[in-house]
Amino acid sequence: MKARFFSPDDAMCWDDFCDRSPAATFLHSRQFLSYHGDKFLDQSIVLEDGGSWLGVVPAARHPTEHHIVLSHPGITYGGVLHNGRLYGSGMLLAFEAAAALWRTVGLKRLQYKPVPHIYQSAPAQDDLYALFRKGAVRYRCDLSSCIDLRHRLPVAKRRLRAQKKAEQADVSVTAGHEHLNAVWRVLEENLLRKHGTKPVHTVDDMRALVARFPDKIHVIAATIAGKVESGIVIFLSNAVAHAQYIASSEQGYKVNALDLIFEVAIERYRSAGKRYFDFGVSTEDQGYKLNDGLNRFKNEFGAGGVAYEFYEWNFAGDDNAVE
Repeated sequence: MKARFFSPDDAMCWDDFCDRSPAATFLHSRQFLSYHGDKFLDQSIVLEDGGSWLGVVPAARHPTEHHIVLSHPGITYGGVLHNGRLYGSGMLLAFEAAAALWRTVGLKRLQYKPVPHIYQSAPAQDDLYALFRKGAVRYRCDLSSCIDLRHRLPVAKRRLRAQKKAEQADVSVTAGHEHLNAVWRVLEENLLRKHGTKPVHTVDDMRALVARFPDKIHVIAATIAGKVESGIVIFLSNAVAHAQYIASSEQGYKVNALDLIFEVAIERYRSAGKRYFDFGVSTEDQGYKLNDGLNRFKNEFGAGGVAYEFYEWNFAGDDNAVE
């Protein structure tokens, strides 16, 4: 097995490979990663055997701690992506080959974000075993709320009452990219009002991403008297509909517009054959603070918990090579 750094000439092969990997989503594609431009110094790796691709590792150098490589700072999860050939000891060799290459450019530690199991179309957690064998430490864990659309847990009566209240207030729910600007206005106002912050993406960022991935990014909005008061932005993978952004105005909160949006979205993606509806994490401060109210709200739709994990491996001077 050999490791080499990703080259821009590899972009088409990379995306073709990810299309066939059971753990990859469109976030791993070079089309998505490239939208960051030169914000991150790419340190992604291609793993090969005799010219045949075995796996890829999306990664970039830490923006401030230059001896750390992240997998990947520009996406929710990174991982070692493969087509079924990097299992067991093969994954151990993959980590060793990647670390040996990263060492040549002065990198000493890996901060690793495995793909949560719900996003995998087939079991692919050999990387977690390899990290254990290498002495990696889990330094962060976020908690998300997720509905198994084949086995949905009971919906709380409070959520059913809230949905009925929204219907009685003549809240109308529609989907379409044409709602993006209005939903983003609500999101920006909501974040500023509640937290004094801005969304990670600007509306221009999102417009650019929608143009690249019109079938993977959906916008669902709730209108009252013709005005958008609430909305969600959905990122789609093979198995999962993920609520990447959730926003509501004060008027939207008063009539529980989000309850109606979520119920419409859940049914939409269940009917479309998705396995999971992921509300996203309810944790802050590197996972040490749980927003109980937000977590409860999401779980009351019939959701359960999914962990988003983060590991750190100090590979400088690693002597735990596979035998």
